[in-house]
Amino acid sequence: MSTTTVTVTTAATAQPRPWLTTAIIWALLLTVPLWLPMLGGYTALAGRVLVLGLAAMSFNLLLGFTGVMSFGHAAYFGLGAYGAGLTLKYLTASTPLAIVAGVLLGGLAGTLFGPLIVRRRGVYFAMVTVAFGQIAFYVAYSWDSLTGGYDGLRGFSRAPLDLGFITVDITNNATTFYYFLLIVFGIATGLQALLLASPFGRTLVAIRENERRARFLGIPIERHIWMSFSISCAFTALAGALYALLNNFADPMGLHYSLSGEIVIMTVMGGMRAFWGPLVGAALFVVLQDYISSMTVNWMSFVGLIFVLVVLFFPRGLLGMLQKGTGK
Repeated sequence: MSTTTVTVTTAATAQPRPWLTTAIIWALLLTVPLWLPMLGGYTALAGRVLVLGLAAMSFNLLLGFTGVMSFGHAAYFGLGAYGAGLTLKYLTASTPLAIVAGVLLGGLAGTLFGPLIVRRRGVYFAMVTVAFGQIAFYVAYSWDSLTGGYDGLRGFSRAPLDLGFITVDITNNATTFYYFLLIVFGIATGLQALLLASPFGRTLVAIRENERRARFLGIPIERHIWMSFSISCAFTALAGALYALLNNFADPMGLHYSLSGEIVIMTVMGGMRAFWGPLVGAALFVVLQDYISSMTVNWMSFVGLIFVLVVLFFPRGLLGMLQKGTGK
């Protein structure tokens, strides 16, 4: 009886505590403007981590939780950036409307493109997504009159937030804009967490674990993958819209497959089976890029080496292995 009690108690205390990881991450994010300058960083760098972290977490809805690989997610990131930039430049100087326009453009593109590829699997699915991404890249690259071509879309800037009772200036103050990004990031990741905790999210994990068994249970696999793809594209487009606001600029490289590869690297480095893993991978990638690129133009070689080491020695990703080792 005593042995049974000890066993049950030990098993209970060894259960994962995702709230602890979440609390630590949010404590760090909320205090970034306080401690980052002491480490030689700057607030805009933290904003870039949030934006690319959101893109990687959005991509992870498809890869880590549905089990489907896409090498063309930069297309929706870039469409979100162009949607926001074009809205600010040609339609209205409204930051919220620019974000909505970017999400709608990227999300609609993913929704329309999804049914064409949901029956493909593995390398075929990945290659078709690359092809679509490159089509979007060359359209943006060639349409000089609208997108600015290779030079990118310029001549727009984020506008102050008019909340009715107060106007928040996010145009000049980097710290204020960082907290604006953090609020949007928090809303987006909260929605993602609710989605994954829902029956729909559990179904996606079932498809990832055993698609054949899920199909035998009567789950419409193609429809769920399509919905997962569409939602992932919409969140990725949100990250792209925020990226355009961060830089007051959008360019065709935001649609290029090289950015898709970087998003994959961030996700795998941080841990694609961990909810916050892609954010950790994005933080590592962005910091390494900023630091190493200041010393050599061959910074990607060093990042690639680190990526290979992580894959070899930490196959679950940095956060995934940490959670496994600590039980937290």
